[in-house]
Amino acid sequence: MNLLLVEDEARVADFIVRGLRAEGWVVTHAPDAETAMELSQQDRFDVIVLDLVLPGMQGQDFCRKLRARRDLTPILMLSALDALDERVAGLRLGADDYMGKPFEFDELIARIEALARRSTQFSDPPVQSLLQVGAIALDLESLQATVEGEVLDLTAKEREILKLFLSKPGRVFSRERILNSVWGTNEDPLTNVVDVYVGRLRRKLGTQCDKLQTIRGAGYRLRGD
Repeated sequence: MNLLLVEDEARVADFIVRGLRAEGWVVTHAPDAETAMELSQQDRFDVIVLDLVLPGMQGQDFCRKLRARRDLTPILMLSALDALDERVAGLRLGADDYMGKPFEFDELIARIEALARRSTQFSDPPVQSLLQVGAIALDLESLQATVEGEVLDLTAKEREILKLFLSKPGRVFSRERILNSVWGTNEDPLTNVVDVYVGRLRRKLGTQCDKLQTIRGAGYRLRGD
């Protein structure tokens, strides 16, 4: 499952991201609604977990603008403001569910799963379980990556990077975008962590390594031919 978390409190966001990724889900974190709006236009998410109180654009405004764009991605709104009028307002503006803070993590997971199930009746055909570009493939169920049929020994982060590239072949991903999708942050504490991991992944692709290209000043892409 591909999730977007919109939460401005770093400690809360880190807690939620870690827990959701432990379920095997892909989580992208946005610290504010403006960033989340941009990400929602760049990628397709199964569920958006949205904090109500945010810097700048508020959660309710995000809901309204997203729905005005005819984006029907399920939204689970989170807030410490658990008053009835706040819940009703959020739901009327486009949220599909509402949870007060603090919450039980098991319930959060169950609600996300329920929203994802409910939305399938409005969605396109199920996402394929195999991502493949030429001789490079990733089975999303077994999480097994192969090149020309040979299984690759990838770390979890390398696998997530490969999944990102395979999901949109030919598209250039900036270092910041990769950091956000794979590490859940816009900051790079090791300055070259993305370059290091992409370099390792490229070497492991063996005969297909030339497909993973560096685009100077822009980022990386997986050639789609």
